Amino acid sequence: MAAPKKYPDELSERAVRLYRESDPKPVIRRLAEQLGVHHEALRNWIRQDQADHSERHDRPTSSETEELRRLRKENAELRRANEILKAASAFFAQEMDPARRKW
Repeated sequence: MAAPKKYPDELSERAVRLYRESDPKPVIRRLAEQLGVHHEALRNWIRQDQADHSERHDRPTSSETEELRRLRKENAELRRANEILKAASAFFAQEMDPARRKW
């Protein structure tokens, strides 16, 4: 399970919007101090927003990250189901073996 968020989504959205709409761009550390957030948190929010707007390609977009999370969860469920089916198959193969059958 993921750690709880330290800052609400509204704050991160407002901070990124404020950064984007500013001209010239403010110093991230100073803007973070004004907003009462850690400067690296603000920097990460800005980077993620840039990735979501196809302005940078060194990190996945939010939708890609969510799809990857969903696919990993689905993959884990399928692996568990496959292990259960393998165990059941081995059990029934053993039960149906004529050499082991006792009448």
